[in-house]
Amino acid sequence: MVKKWFLYSLISILVVGLLSACGTSGNGDETSGEGEKKVLVMGTSADYPPFEYIDTEVGEEIIGFDVDLAKAITEELGYELKIQDMDFGSLITAMKSGNIDLILAGMTPTEDRAQQVDFTDIYYTANHMIVSLKDSNITSLKDLEGKTVGVQMGSIQYDKAEEIAEEVNITIENRDRIPQIVQDLKTGRFDAAIIEDTVMKGFMEKDADLTGFTLESDEEGSAIALPKGSELTEEFNRVLKEMEENGEMEELINKWFGGEEE
Repeated sequence: MVKKWFLYSLISILVVGLLSACGTSGNGDETSGEGEKKVLVMGTSADYPPFEYIDTEVGEEIIGFDVDLAKAITEELGYELKIQDMDFGSLITAMKSGNIDLILAGMTPTEDRAQQVDFTDIYYTANHMIVSLKDSNITSLKDLEGKTVGVQMGSIQYDKAEEIAEEVNITIENRDRIPQIVQDLKTGRFDAAIIEDTVMKGFMEKDADLTGFTLESDEEGSAIALPKGSELTEEFNRVLKEMEENGEMEELINKWFGGEEE
């Protein structure tokens, strides 16, 4: 009698366990039920207004042009978006390691980067700016002779600094974040810096001591980075093209770069 009771109990436990297992998903990223969306994790460096930044006067949420663009694309494709903030120089490594699914961070598709990740079509083009303090008398590249120039680590501006260094004797120093570069410029650790003009516009509007001049750029602009061979690249390009054609992209550009109120 005891053996039969034990056998029935064991069968009951096994049946309940089996039914429970059938009701759960084996992958946290996949949909686990009706109406739930797959999550895409976007890596960015939230120190790059107006592309991506945190306005502490409003809250702790990352906002900006790239964020709105990512939300529009992922919503159209039926994904939930999560955003992870990290240093710009570590973004590609993080994606190759599988920690993030896409990069939206004002990233230019250079030849070296294109060997590691796939890029969408260009979604925005801007220029480099040589930034300095107003009393520095730096108004041309030749004025950088013998000077220390700050750039963001892993950025296209670092490549530009190396290019300038072939013609002008400069010392290049890296920092992880744009606010660090601006602060070191103001405290005299740098004589000048190279920062994207649309990003620098916001800093200059708030600080009358900063000035700069724009360099003519032959860069391709900014694109979205995805893992090598990703099927999402074609889908993202389709949505980007649709946004260009239906005016959504122009609306975002006007919102973040045209001086319109949010």
